[in-house]
Amino acid sequence: MSKENMRRNIVEKKNNGSPNSTRDKEKLSSTQNLLSKHLKKVYPVGIHKTSSLLSLSSLSLTLSHNSSGSFTDSSSTLEQTISSALQLIAPSPTRSPSSSPTPARRDSPAAKTSTHGLVPQPSLDPSIGEDGLRRCNWITKNSDKLYVQFHDECWGVPVYDDNQLFELLSLCGMLMDYNWTEILKRKNLFREAFAGFEPNIVAKMGEDEIMEIASNKDIMLAESRVRSIVENARCILKIAKAHGSFSGYMWGSVNYKPTINRCRHSRNVPLRTPKAEAISKDLLKHGFRLVGPVIVYSFMQAAGMSIDHLVDCFRFSECVNLAERPWRHV
Repeated sequence: MSKENMRRNIVEKKNNGSPNSTRDKEKLSSTQNLLSKHLKKVYPVGIHKTSSLLSLSSLSLTLSHNSSGSFTDSSSTLEQTISSALQLIAPSPTRSPSSSPTPARRDSPAAKTSTHGLVPQPSLDPSIGEDGLRRCNWITKNSDKLYVQFHDECWGVPVYDDNQLFELLSLCGMLMDYNWTEILKRKNLFREAFAGFEPNIVAKMGEDEIMEIASNKDIMLAESRVRSIVENARCILKIAKAHGSFSGYMWGSVNYKPTINRCRHSRNVPLRTPKAEAISKDLLKHGFRLVGPVIVYSFMQAAGMSIDHLVDCFRFSECVNLAERPWRHV
């Protein structure tokens, strides 16, 4: 071999390096890339310094120089390397000797004390009030107190007084525009405006008095409703003159005995009945206004001519006892 060829081979070996050193460099490079990728998953990108004042790149190089010069492909060696890197980057916080583990929290004896039998549990039945009385299921815990009082004391109680019957008939006519709660809240205003529902006084009301009541913003009663009440008062006087009393005339239409309906559910309570339709037609013939079958039946319920408390309501038996007494006219 000539000297030139020998010199050329030496230069090529220096440039290319030995095959073994090339493989070592490839293993080292791949291991560094794997370590760098793992560290990027653990720590956010952009953090270049840690508590050990070493960047991720310098840390990986330091580990490579401290190794034996080559990395094996086994998973155990790689895990040890990563563990060492994490310890350098994020050393575990030191605990002071005086610190002690926080004792487990225990429930106080008062929390374990049973209150069974001491604290009354609210009833899940909405028809049972706070006083423990079961009412018709349209009376709920959200019902207005005036409405509950009306249910407990008035609704279904037989009424025989002409003035009271006139008042109930007038209030039931207002159900065309309002509900019972709204009517009961203004009942005292109605009594004041209509002279306590005295038929003799209301029947004599003139145009000025009618317009004054209709313009009262507290009462909020339309002019047509006011005129209907005044006209009904005049009709009551005519019936009382012909039949002795308005009470006797109305109770005579039900044979002087209330109808007792034994309904278990509110859906079974009727809105109108054939008897109410017959009374409605008769009142219309006498010139009454606002006396449709539904209004008439509401009047019969309120005046105790029809007992429609549900059978499990505490007022059912009380109203039945009142209804079974002999008819009396006051």
